[in-house]
Amino acid sequence: MKKIIVTSLMFFLLLAGILSAEMMPDLIEREHFYFIADNTQFLEEVEAALTDARRLTRRLLNDSLSYKPRIYIEDDLHNFKRLIGTAFPDWGAAAALPYRELIAIKSPAHFRLGKSLRELVMHEYGHLALQHRLNHARPPRWLDEGVAMHVSSEWRWGDNLAMSQAVVLGSLVPLRKIEKLNLFPQGQARTAYAQSYMAVRYILDTYGPESFQILLDRLRGRASTDEALMAALGSNYEGFEKEYLSFLKGRFNIMTLIGDLSFLWLFLALVVIIGFILRFRRKRKYYDRWDKEEKYQSTDFDYGDPDNPEQIDDEDKPWA
Repeated sequence: MKKIIVTSLMFFLLLAGILSAEMMPDLIEREHFYFIADNTQFLEEVEAALTDARRLTRRLLNDSLSYKPRIYIEDDLHNFKRLIGTAFPDWGAAAALPYRELIAIKSPAHFRLGKSLRELVMHEYGHLALQHRLNHARPPRWLDEGVAMHVSSEWRWGDNLAMSQAVVLGSLVPLRKIEKLNLFPQGQARTAYAQSYMAVRYILDTYGPESFQILLDRLRGRASTDEALMAALGSNYEGFEKEYLSFLKGRFNIMTLIGDLSFLWLFLALVVIIGFILRFRRKRKYYDRWDKEEKYQSTDFDYGDPDNPEQIDDEDKPWA
C-alpha cells in the first residue's frame, strides 16, 4: 500500500512538472539579452531600447557589460510580484534585480506604465549596468536612480516643475533619505527621482567624467559613500550635499516656478482651444451632412392649388 502511495505521488509530481514546463513561455536568446515574454508583441521594441541603453552605459560607466541579463515581460501581476517580491510599490511598472541579473516589466498590453516603454526599459537597464560596474557593491540610492534617469534621458517638464515646487516650498528630500524611496508617496517619489538625476548631472557637469569614474571605482572597492565622495570630489557626504543643495536653489526658484506654471496655463488654454475647434468641426460636418440629405429629400410638393386643392387639377398627373 505504501509503495502504491509513493508511486502515485511521484507520478503526480512528474505530471505537475510537465504541465508547469508547458505553461512557461520559451526562453528567447538574442545577442546581448535573454527574453521571457508571455506575449512577444513588445519584444522588438524592448530589445531596441535595451541595445541603446547598453551602448550609452558602456560609455558612461566605462564598462564592458559582458553578460546577458534576463528580461521578463509579464502579462500577469501575480507572476510579476513573484519575480520581484511584495515590497515593490504599487505605482512601479518595472524593476531591476541586479543580483539575479534580470529585469521584470509589466506588459503595456495589460498595465498603464506611466511613461514610455522605451524610457522604462532604459531606466531599469541603467540600474543593472551600474551594479555590474560596481561589482554588486551597493551604491547610494540617489546615485543609482540618477544614473538610471541619465541613461533613459527621461527628464520632463513635470520634473522641472517638481523641482521648482520643492525648492520654493522647502520640501527637498535629503539625499540620505532617498534610500527609503520605495516607501514614498508618488508625489514625493517624483521629487526624489528628479533630485537624484540632478545630483548625477551636477557631478558630471561640475567635476567631469574622470571624477565620476573615481567615485565609481571607490564604491566598487567597498569604500563608504563618504570616502568615495571625498576621493572623487574633495568633499564628504555633508559637504557635497551642501554645495549640491546650493546649486539646486540657484537653478530652481520662484521665477522658474512661475514660468513653469505659466507654461501649464498656456498648455491648458491650448487644450481648451483645440477642443473647441474640434467640437466646432464635428458640428459643421453634422450640419453639412444634414444639408446634403435635405437636398435629396425634397419637401416642395406642387400638386395643385394649395388653397383649393379640389378645384384645380395638376398639369402633371403621372398617375392619371
